[in-house]
Amino acid sequence: MKLNSHNKPILSLILIMCLCIFSIPLAAQQIKYTDGNDSWNSNQLGNHRAVVQFSGKGNVAKTTIEWRRRDENPDLKRIIVQDAKTGATILNVKTENINRENGTIFFEPISGNGNYYVYFMPYIDEGTANYLKGVYAKPENKADAQWLAKVKTNMADNCTLTEIQSINAFNSFYPMDVIATAAETKDIIAKNSGNSFLVFPEDRIYSIRMKNDLPQRWIQKGVQNTFSDTALKGEYLAFQLGVYALQDLSSVKISFSDLKNSNGETISSKNISCINTDGVKYDGSVFASTVSVAKGKVQAMWCGVDVPQTAAAGTYTGKATVTADGKSTAITLQITVKNEVTKNGGIDSPEKMTRLKWLNSTLAQENTVIAPYTPLVVKDAEVSLLGRKVVLGSDGFPSQIQTFFTPEMTTITTKANDILSAPFAFHFVDASGKEVAQWKNTGLKFTKKEAGTVAWESTSTSKSVQMDVNASIEFDGFLHYTVKVTALEDVTFNDINFQMPIQPTSAKYMMGLGQKGGDRPATFDWKWDVAHKNQDGAWIGSVNSGLQFSFRDEKYSRPLNTNFYLQKPLLLPTSWGNENKGGITITPNQKSVLVNAYSGARSMKKGDVLYYNFTLLITPFHKIDTDFQWDNKFYHKYSPIDTIVKTGATVINIHHANAINPYINYPFIEFKKMKTYIDEAHEKGLKVKIYNTVREVSNKAYETFALKSLGHEIYSPGKGGGFSWLQEHVGDDYIPAWFVPEIKDAAIVNSGMNRWHNYYVEGMNWLTQNVGIDGIYLDDVAFDRITMKRIKRVLTKDGHPGIIDLHSANQYNKSDGFNNSANLYMEHFPYINKLWFGEYFDYEKGQPDFFLTEVSGIPFGLMGEMLQDGGNPWRGMVYGMTNRLPWSDNADPREIWKLWDSFGIKGSEMIGYWSENCPVKTSNAKVLATVYKKNGTALISIASWADTDVKVKLNIDWKKLGINPAKATITAPAVTNFQPAQTFTANDEIPVSKGKGWLLIVK
Repeated sequence: MKLNSHNKPILSLILIMCLCIFSIPLAAQQIKYTDGNDSWNSNQLGNHRAVVQFSGKGNVAKTTIEWRRRDENPDLKRIIVQDAKTGATILNVKTENINRENGTIFFEPISGNGNYYVYFMPYIDEGTANYLKGVYAKPENKADAQWLAKVKTNMADNCTLTEIQSINAFNSFYPMDVIATAAETKDIIAKNSGNSFLVFPEDRIYSIRMKNDLPQRWIQKGVQNTFSDTALKGEYLAFQLGVYALQDLSSVKISFSDLKNSNGETISSKNISCINTDGVKYDGSVFASTVSVAKGKVQAMWCGVDVPQTAAAGTYTGKATVTADGKSTAITLQITVKNEVTKNGGIDSPEKMTRLKWLNSTLAQENTVIAPYTPLVVKDAEVSLLGRKVVLGSDGFPSQIQTFFTPEMTTITTKANDILSAPFAFHFVDASGKEVAQWKNTGLKFTKKEAGTVAWESTSTSKSVQMDVNASIEFDGFLHYTVKVTALEDVTFNDINFQMPIQPTSAKYMMGLGQKGGDRPATFDWKWDVAHKNQDGAWIGSVNSGLQFSFRDEKYSRPLNTNFYLQKPLLLPTSWGNENKGGITITPNQKSVLVNAYSGARSMKKGDVLYYNFTLLITPFHKIDTDFQWDNKFYHKYSPIDTIVKTGATVINIHHANAINPYINYPFIEFKKMKTYIDEAHEKGLKVKIYNTVREVSNKAYETFALKSLGHEIYSPGKGGGFSWLQEHVGDDYIPAWFVPEIKDAAIVNSGMNRWHNYYVEGMNWLTQNVGIDGIYLDDVAFDRITMKRIKRVLTKDGHPGIIDLHSANQYNKSDGFNNSANLYMEHFPYINKLWFGEYFDYEKGQPDFFLTEVSGIPFGLMGEMLQDGGNPWRGMVYGMTNRLPWSDNADPREIWKLWDSFGIKGSEMIGYWSENCPVKTSNAKVLATVYKKNGTALISIASWADTDVKVKLNIDWKKLGINPAKATITAPAVTNFQPAQTFTANDEIPVSKGKGWLLIVK
């Protein structure tokens, strides 16, 4: 049997199993299932066919095919018959009694006796290439009337079914998608009458796939009360218990006894668990789930024995007891431990489901400080962190927030930038319009003082309301507030609002709440609309001081991002949203920019509780590392190492859909090829990062069906559809995602915050330690900052560089919920090394304030690159950005990279136009200048946003520039496709074309 190379690792066990079956004499009723070796075109013919041999006479062949199909309504799908000799499609075909168990087909045997192919699930691919949808062809009748007249439906079959083929082994229905017949199911139920459920132990290599049918395999085996398997010492041995409900089951649980061998040695029951019901959440808290099973449905319960490395060899016996609604069934477990220790707990063999253990991992969960951040320091009511400080009031809210970054973002000083003009405060306005007064509070009490986290609490009480504040700050500048408001008596409010008075100097720009990044509007009014808009907060700030805020309640759940937002939007906070009465206004005056989050009129009964929770991020997170930008030139394509070395690039980004990382967000299949490639890159001085995130998961994941057994925990609920394989094997209740036609890689959308993130962290650790990756390329992010911190820890462990760059398309559109990528992902920025905000970002029409806030990353301590249409290289250099090689034919960054190196930009001080300390300005306010300053020389980048071609003079502060004007020369070195060589004097008018600029060297 031939395998496609990209399927080989996944399918080896299946094929071994198939070969074993085919080599054993089979019972008469057993159908032979084989691999079609991709010998036909699936688009048009489908993935499955029956091979029948005609041995009759005349021109009417009859075959009854026992196909045992899991798909519903097979009578609504077309049947196509081909002559095996010639490949000709036979038009004279008639079908009868097409159902899920079997179907009868009459056809004209145009080549006489011999083999014919009956394709029984043909489909046509529709949709776009990367969001493909298999549409199954409907029945059609092209048979000639004269031939149809010769068909006698009561004639005997004159064909033999020799085999059922799938287009390749990965598409095979055998054995777990082959259904039991209704009669077989009825019989096994009758033989086990009196039970409320049946349990079918199953091997880990035969993932339970179907929920609506028993597999034929279980009928052939019968109901078993013993499960036996073999494990190595230290191995995680997964197995399944398939629960078939004979009545509705509201709660299925599994308990385990110790496993004991003949010498009395044990494997403790603490080492055995069921991932469906018990485990650890992504945030380290306890996971406990109730599993219910409807009558007539099958539920796979995935269990695992964590065999200790110290276990003695031998056979261990114990019990797994399945309990549901007071009834129980015991399964004897017989685990034979070999006298051999496995490496890495067996996780190097993921096809054996050994990595299911990762779902409950707590790796890198401790909130240790990550470089370049520093431990939190508490002094009285002040909490200091890298470049920032928070001063707390007695009510627990900030009375002042400060940053200590210079406008250039290259230095942290002792000079404070105040963000607040007055303390944060809640205001409760009663029905008469008067504010609730005479508050008493318990004062500020710190409940945790650790290097990574400081927490505190305070309770404030009035006559009618109690407000319990529990809050924390982390080393990166993230604050989380839980504000519990309890009514002490029946009370009616005109409004409950929260006011954040911000210093005008720290409120120059705004991004979020429907506002594109740029200059803050003079006044602003926003209302909740979660059904259509992924908006619950914004960022307001200046380059070196700012604040992001987000308003939530206790039921907050992270929505789906990118073009899936509308399928799982934000939940309207009961408190802030208040049935869409709530909103946010921003009003400035001379002393303050007041952000007022109001919730509107409401009544509370005594004892009612509302949660006015919110989060804050203090920006910037750290100073800009310009040398990282100049040193790390990205090449974003899988190419030969020597080819990349010649470009001058230093970091390779390996996307998915290539030889060493074929399957999206599942980089574990071709890891040996990946390691070989990375080893060569390291030998030649290059770093390698790979595409890997959790927004969606490839259907090639070994654990696909184990994850599906977890209900909606890992995979989002949805209408199904998409690529044919998903429809034929996953069935329903999922959202199809990215599809790669060349390798038929079909992804399924991840539900959001779940235990797959634990797996993800472990997987990244394994890739770092065993394959040698130097970081990851994130294409949008579907996890929160907890997982991001864990990822950064494992990527940088043991001195690994752990470089993370983040790409996003502009998400300010309907399907993405009109959010700004930078606002959406700001919680991840503390751990990102570079941004690549690309598709649909307009580098031509976008104004400088848009570039600065929403694209460049500079106000957050980051730098970036451009993508859409190659970007604008002149404007990009004002922010230290080029495009990424070899992504666009419109702009090749190599010539600019050469200029960086020849000038010696590494070690220079970047002084942007946004800083009052920039030593160079132009005579035109729409032509901006950024200076890269070194001792005795400087590189000046100027770029125009003027509406026409203009001429400008340079206004140079020579003292700030550190150059003697009498001896200074200004030259424009030749840069291909950027600028010609030219020399200027300080008094010259420099011609600047519309949308372009210059790179000038001053010596």
